[in-house]
Amino acid sequence: MTMLGRRQARIVAHKLQKFGIDIIYVSPLKRARQTASIIAKYLSIKRIIVDKRLVERNFGILTGKPISDIPRYTKKILRGHKIIYFLRGKNVEEFPAVYRRGRQALKNIIRRHRNKSVLIVTHGDIGKMIRAAFFGWNWEKGLKTRYFGNTDILELSFEPLGKIESSNSHLKLISHCSSSKRR
Repeated sequence: MTMLGRRQARIVAHKLQKFGIDIIYVSPLKRARQTASIIAKYLSIKRIIVDKRLVERNFGILTGKPISDIPRYTKKILRGHKIIYFLRGKNVEEFPAVYRRGRQALKNIIRRHRNKSVLIVTHGDIGKMIRAAFFGWNWEKGLKTRYFGNTDILELSFEPLGKIESSNSHLKLISHCSSSKRR
């Protein structure tokens, strides 16, 4: 993790103090785990759960390619807020699958941690799918919503009741994207 990444994690941790986080769920990817560890240390949180369902979408052939290369590999795109999403491509995980994975992770967290304040440290595309599942939207509407950038905090609260099920849980999602220039 870069010095900038560590500084961003400390800034986010400071912002999260007011939420009284009880537990952290995190993607298995290294930078997300490092971010979660910095936040946990800053907030004195003992429990971090790594959940493979929170990993970023598999970009397949487009992994590491700049946005300008997308038309070379696929014509199936969706323009979201501030970003172009490719919908198909060789070995690309399609958004319906990412949505199902995000919904499963969300339901598991809600079931296991009722009345807790949960922080989810994850990535942009899966974060948007978790938000879509929370509000009962489909994956396409989830992509068309406000951009979920690196180190953004998105609070999802069941007060009033959310769409998944009744609970007093509070979820905070932190996006940990590698770069907004790559999709």
